[in-house]
Amino acid sequence: MVPLNWYLTLAAALFCIGLYGVLSRRNAVAILMGVELMMNAVIINLVAFWRYLQPTNINGQVFAVIVFAVAAAEASVGLALIISIYRRRNSVIADEMNLMKW
Repeated sequence: MVPLNWYLTLAAALFCIGLYGVLSRRNAVAILMGVELMMNAVIINLVAFWRYLQPTNINGQVFAVIVFAVAAAEASVGLALIISIYRRRNSVIADEMNLMKW
């Protein structure tokens, strides 16, 4: 059986990689991928805590499925917005996305 701290270390590493990707990238697609990595780290934490704390209860898996659904919706809406902005501006650089400014 794999210890809980290995799962938590993996999730923390994934979250840190995703956070670095969000904070350091200028490309909107790379920022979106960083957010997806952070969501995957949350899913790993949910499933790991579910497995080690209450394996007979199904709440951890339900929360993981909900996070999967939110991540899928976020990815589809985010990519649709990025494609729309690219068609209008011919660029996906995050610093140049100021469509909502007056």
